[in-house]
Amino acid sequence: MAEPQPIVIVIDDDASIRDALDGLLRSVDLDGAFYGSVKQFLDQPLPDRPCCLVLDVRLPGQSGLELQDALARQGVEAPIIFITGHADVPMTVRAMKAGAVEFLAKPFRDQELLDAIQHALEISREVRRKHQAEASLRARLEGLTPREREVLGFVTTGRLNKQIASDMGVSEITVKVHRGQVMRKMGARSLAELVRMADQLRVGHNP
Repeated sequence: MAEPQPIVIVIDDDASIRDALDGLLRSVDLDGAFYGSVKQFLDQPLPDRPCCLVLDVRLPGQSGLELQDALARQGVEAPIIFITGHADVPMTVRAMKAGAVEFLAKPFRDQELLDAIQHALEISREVRRKHQAEASLRARLEGLTPREREVLGFVTTGRLNKQIASDMGVSEITVKVHRGQVMRKMGARSLAELVRMADQLRVGHNP
């Protein structure tokens, strides 16, 4: 499946800045969405495509830094590039410590911003790939029977088939069959890979 076209979300209360950035993004065939305030942005759902935010620090109502904090609390992983005409060191440090990709002082060179945007969009693509892989893994886990999930939990503790059989009150051959089914359904090529998958999904046996 082809990856959707990325989009750059610009939030700046200066219409001339928005217009300039619209032209800049069009010049490199990037889609853009433009808002004059955080409230306008929050009134729309975040697009389901690779994206990044280009945020002015000082905005009417909620500031760019406050939006960064709010998105972090909500677990929204949208890379942020700050632009401002009023930069100071504490503000820059706060933004970067909170995970901002870049902090550019106006006026900045177009190429500086475009480089930061490309970097931010690659981060967004990687985050999406990670979430998609986790969702696929979770779906495979959901495809296991309760007994297979129990065997998976024991396997991750490093127990041998005969020990698992004793714990579960079944024959060793039954454990081997279930273990083989778990490997097949999870798409694991080795025990080590299966253990990594279980660790990623936080699957384990609680005695």
